Amino acid sequence: MKLFLKGDRCFSDKCAFERRAYPPGQHGQRRTKLSDYGLQLREKQKVKRLYGLLERQFQGHFETAERQKGATGLNLLRRVETRLDNVVYRLGFADSRKEARQLVIHRHFFVNGKPVNIPNYITKVNDEISVRPKSQKAVPILRAMENVKKRETPDWVEMHPAEFKGKVKYLPERNHITVPIEENLVVELYSR
Repeated sequence: MKLFLKGDRCFSDKCAFERRAYPPGQHGQRRTKLSDYGLQLREKQKVKRLYGLLERQFQGHFETAERQKGATGLNLLRRVETRLDNVVYRLGFADSRKEARQLVIHRHFFVNGKPVNIPNYITKVNDEISVRPKSQKAVPILRAMENVKKRETPDWVEMHPAEFKGKVKYLPERNHITVPIEENLVVELYSR
């Protein structure tokens, strides 16, 4: 499945998945049927790679989501969607989640007026994310702001491009998360 991990390259003809949608090698075009465990594991790996998480980070998010009230799958998706690096990507300050993570680590963003360099920081409702004044001329941020028209900004975040600011209006619901994820398979995997 195409995960759009490479930013603009995934929208061009140079995307590897568009050229060859099967694994490399002599046996790449062979049909294989995955077991239930294989499907669950593949779904978990897809979510981890999509959001750029390590196994322990993902496991920690799952355990926290499991302790919260409500559906575990939805809580898990909310947690990974409201991470600071993902919010920066959703607001359009970066072309990819990987680039957003790098920008956050290098302290280019303020959360409610305070510098934050932790990509795993969970944003809350009414948190204001702004670009540091010195970083407003940074090439990656300006390039991403020009390309933001290609991507849709979700409803749960509000963007003010002239002021280099954005805001989390409310927590995302399942219909706002457009990434093709079957969170119930991830919950089943961890429930074994």
